[in-house]
Amino acid sequence: MSEIKALLFDVFGTVVDWRGSLIRELTAFGKARDVTTDWAGLADAWRAAYQPSMRRVLEGQAPWCKLEVMQRRSLEEICLSHGLSSLSSADLDEINRFWRRCRPWPDSVRGLKRLKDKRVVAALSNGDVALLVEMARRGGLAWDTVLSTELFRSFKPHPSTYLGACDLLGLQPDEVMMCAAHEMDLAAARQLGLRTAYIARPREYGALIDARPTQAWDYSVESLVELAERLES
Repeated sequence: MSEIKALLFDVFGTVVDWRGSLIRELTAFGKARDVTTDWAGLADAWRAAYQPSMRRVLEGQAPWCKLEVMQRRSLEEICLSHGLSSLSSADLDEINRFWRRCRPWPDSVRGLKRLKDKRVVAALSNGDVALLVEMARRGGLAWDTVLSTELFRSFKPHPSTYLGACDLLGLQPDEVMMCAAHEMDLAAARQLGLRTAYIARPREYGALIDARPTQAWDYSVESLVELAERLES
């Protein structure tokens, strides 16, 4: 097999703890405004709206738009269902930007820095470029580049996103490895010839779950630090 020259990373859930971060930001928002609701339930409902919204775009039922625009639309409906009809448009805009504040998992910053010593490390996320850049600056994520699916006006797992990222890096698919905590992401990349690394994140949705992979990937690890160690061996 070809030498792995670049690593592409899913971000939400794989590199950053989206759920814990959102709950933290939402709770602080509520306290500052004396607003109460089930903030954890709101975060989960908001995330649950993510895949159906993208699916409608990928199936041609809705025009493409930036992820933050899509998330803002979902947020309006979810806030109403959680009894937050008093929130202003400015309040919703502020909440929508909480995704930019997602914090890295404890191993992510150290792991990425170690991995980029010998290879290109890049985000390949459905998040917008502006979102990913701000998140990286806040969290100290040392990307060589940010390859948002916004660049391809599509979303993962559409083939254009993985192959487009390889093309922008000037590499063949088998020289690139997709790294993710979600097997659907890895399966789509593998079908196109990319190498794959599964990163177990048993607490992505809060409670500890069995995060063992159901398929055999090129690498299966518990952290980005372990991935760096495996690639160095």
